[in-house]
Amino acid sequence: MKNLCIIPARGGSKRIPRKNIVDFLGKPLISYSIENALNSQIFDEVIVSSDDEEIIEVALKFGAKIPFKRSTHLSDDYASSTAVIQDAIQILQKQGQNYNHVCCLYATAPLISADILKQAFENFIQNKSQFLFSACEFDYPIQRAFYLDKKRQVYMFDEKHYQSCSQDLTKAYHDAGAFYFGTSKAWLENDFMFRPYSSVFLLPRNLVCDIDTPQDLEFAKILYEINYREKKCL
Repeated sequence: MKNLCIIPARGGSKRIPRKNIVDFLGKPLISYSIENALNSQIFDEVIVSSDDEEIIEVALKFGAKIPFKRSTHLSDDYASSTAVIQDAIQILQKQGQNYNHVCCLYATAPLISADILKQAFENFIQNKSQFLFSACEFDYPIQRAFYLDKKRQVYMFDEKHYQSCSQDLTKAYHDAGAFYFGTSKAWLENDFMFRPYSSVFLLPRNLVCDIDTPQDLEFAKILYEINYREKKCL
C-alpha cells in the first residue's frame, strides 16, 4: 500500500490575511500539519497543493514536497477541497505516481497530532470504509435549535422538540474540519462524504477549532497551549 497526504494551502485568504502561513506560536501555521504528517510515519509522501510562491517556499522548508503548482481556477473562493484533491491525484497519476490511500489534511489543523493521524489511519484501514474523517459531537441538541428573522424574532426549526429532554434526543455530530482519509478511487468517484460509505474518527471538543477569524486563531493558540505545551492532551 502507498499512502499520500495532501495539504491544500491556497494564497488567497480574506478574513485572516496569509492565513496558512500566519504566525502560530512562533512557527507558520501550515508547519504543524506538515510536521505532524511526516512524524506520523504513515505516508509515503507529504505534499502541499498551493498556488502561492511564499507558501510553497515555507512548505519546502518544513519538509513537504511540491510536485506541481496548483491551477488558478482551483485557487479561488469557490473551489472545493474535493476538487483540489481530485486534481492532485490526477496530476500525480499522469506523473506515474499512484497511491492506494489519500489523506486531505488541512493546513489549519495544528491541534491534530501525529499520533491522532496514526490512530485515525489505523481505524480507516480496519473498518474498510471508503472515507474516514474527523468529527465532533455537537455540545447542544440540534433538535432544539432556533433561528432569528430580520427582526430578530425567534423561530424553532422544529417545535415538537421544545419540551423534549436532552438525553432523549439523538446525538448529532459535525465535521471537525481537520482531516479526511479516503481511497484514491473513492476520492475520484465521489464529491459528497456524508453518506454510509464513510466513517468518522471522533475528536474531543478541546481538539476542534475552525480557524476562520482572528478570534478563532487566538482561541486555537489557547487550545494548543493547554493540550500540548502543558501535556494534557487526551
